[in-house]
Amino acid sequence: MTSLPVIVGMGGVNAAGRTSFHQGFRRIVIDKINAQAREETFVGLASLMKLVSLQNGKLCDQQGNEINASDVESKFGQQILDGTLIRKIEKNHFDVDATHWHQKMHVRPVDKHLCFELRAKELPHPIPHAWLVTELEGGKVSVEIPEHLTIFHDAYRDNPIKAAGQMPTGFEPGALYNSRYQPRGLQATIFAATDAIRSTGIAWDAIVDIITPDQVGTYSASVVGQMQHEGLGGLVKSRLSGARVSTKQLALGLNTMSTDFINAYVTGNVGTTFSSSGACATFLYNLRSAVQDMQAGRIRVAIVGSAEAPITPEVIEGFGNMSALANEEGLKKLDQSDKANHRRTSRPFGDNCGFTIGEGAQFIVLMDDALALEMGANVMGSVADVFVNADGYKKSITAPGPGNYITMAKSVALAKSVLGEESLQQRSFILAHGSSTPQNRVTESLIYDRIASSFNIENWPVAAPKAFVGHTIGPASGDQMAMALGIFNDKIMPGVTTIDKVAEDVHNDRLNIATDHWQCGEMDIAFINSKGFGGNNATAAVFSPKITLTMMEKRYGEEAMDGYQQKLKSVTQAQEGYRQRANQGDFDIIYKFGEGLLDEAAIDINDENLTFAEFTHAVKLPNENPFKDMV
Repeated sequence: MTSLPVIVGMGGVNAAGRTSFHQGFRRIVIDKINAQAREETFVGLASLMKLVSLQNGKLCDQQGNEINASDVESKFGQQILDGTLIRKIEKNHFDVDATHWHQKMHVRPVDKHLCFELRAKELPHPIPHAWLVTELEGGKVSVEIPEHLTIFHDAYRDNPIKAAGQMPTGFEPGALYNSRYQPRGLQATIFAATDAIRSTGIAWDAIVDIITPDQVGTYSASVVGQMQHEGLGGLVKSRLSGARVSTKQLALGLNTMSTDFINAYVTGNVGTTFSSSGACATFLYNLRSAVQDMQAGRIRVAIVGSAEAPITPEVIEGFGNMSALANEEGLKKLDQSDKANHRRTSRPFGDNCGFTIGEGAQFIVLMDDALALEMGANVMGSVADVFVNADGYKKSITAPGPGNYITMAKSVALAKSVLGEESLQQRSFILAHGSSTPQNRVTESLIYDRIASSFNIENWPVAAPKAFVGHTIGPASGDQMAMALGIFNDKIMPGVTTIDKVAEDVHNDRLNIATDHWQCGEMDIAFINSKGFGGNNATAAVFSPKITLTMMEKRYGEEAMDGYQQKLKSVTQAQEGYRQRANQGDFDIIYKFGEGLLDEAAIDINDENLTFAEFTHAVKLPNENPFKDMV
């Protein structure tokens, strides 16, 4: 009997805000949600952005004045809207109007020598043979150089790329715990993993107590690595900019660190640990491994996700020089304006000129269906499978190819075989990769249109999260997952509101790419699609909570589901408690630095299992020969 991987929690942050309880999704569709959800969304974002906080049990503004939740929008609403989603890059990242760089200069003497003074300890070692050095008083020296000298001078330039999908203004994940000079992506990882675990309404220790410790898995990675100064960014440029490489920059810069940080500081996991980078499909690559391990019975609970903080001058220049990012001149030309609209830089399936980079961290918590039933976990959906296929021979490593036809077709065929034609044709939708490049809008839409024709689908809804949060690279398909779960919950289909109309070269005959948000009603299936650089294609088939519960009832029976519903009540109550605290800025970050260390000397080992003093159940050793037909 194949286990069904059930989504029981989600958490994270991107340009739309916090992921848990659909806050980020509701920011995107803010004008379509009801009054209660709107008020909660504004309060939650205001707390995240440090505009309000809980003081002595009361909600207060920054001056300490008490404020009613109903008044938050009227006082801070525009500031919240302006400080979320894609916008001009803020100076806590870098100054896009005066981006620091080093100008190379070839200096030649106008007479016989170049002459200057400096401190003796600033002399290069060894001293170039042509330099004439004379000692002066006060530890200084005079230098004469009879030839040309190449120097690098501090300079500033106007960056042609000025917008990004940034975490909400004022939100600093590292300020929520003792972040110890960690890169921003790892700070976001700690926040996101905590948010995902807390959102389940079930204490992590309660989960581990009823399974063996090796039945837990963590699956995560970043793509670019941690490119801030505290990570690889500092490692590669410190010496060239006259600074010292730290002892942590290499280790903290590795793209496996989001997995390692969760194991070491959040869950204390001794089970499966896995990191796979698949360019823009990284979240789905890791989800696929978790799903396969869960279906095979190797794990019973998993934390799956990705984190990326790529808003640095170097990363942006790298993508920009590939002509992949939307720049100022391209946007002005599109709008026939002398001013670029930084809120509308990402335009999936419309007339566009490149994608917009974003930062974020997205994680979900998976349980197998039996464990979800036993614990009364809140069912948010389930993952039927994730398909990954490459493109074959390529002329350009960054160009799209045929692999995505395979992943999409397999996902659609699987959904049809499980749920039937009606669900597929009437109640399914696509979370598109939708990168906002001219090439993507043509090639991706053609895939959808041809598959829709093959499976007799008409008016297939297509949503595109990157229009609002940008392209977060590793977590991008996690952003799509968060939107899918929001659509299931709120029954609102986000339109691509950053475009005026669908571009004429988009293959749109069988697709419904709306330019406004709309009420979609009950949906059964989400197809999360990703097309990564290098031919890293992945598509996931995700079932709604209603479908998932129906499948569980068929497997376990009505009586078992009645017992599940009784357990769910206490879980829902715990979820509501965290929801209220999080909306007020109390995230109760899990960061166990140096806590709960396992006593290796106390491990009891025999030929059947390993027993740890810190875990309720032992780790069983393999005791059957899987190759008995061969030996």
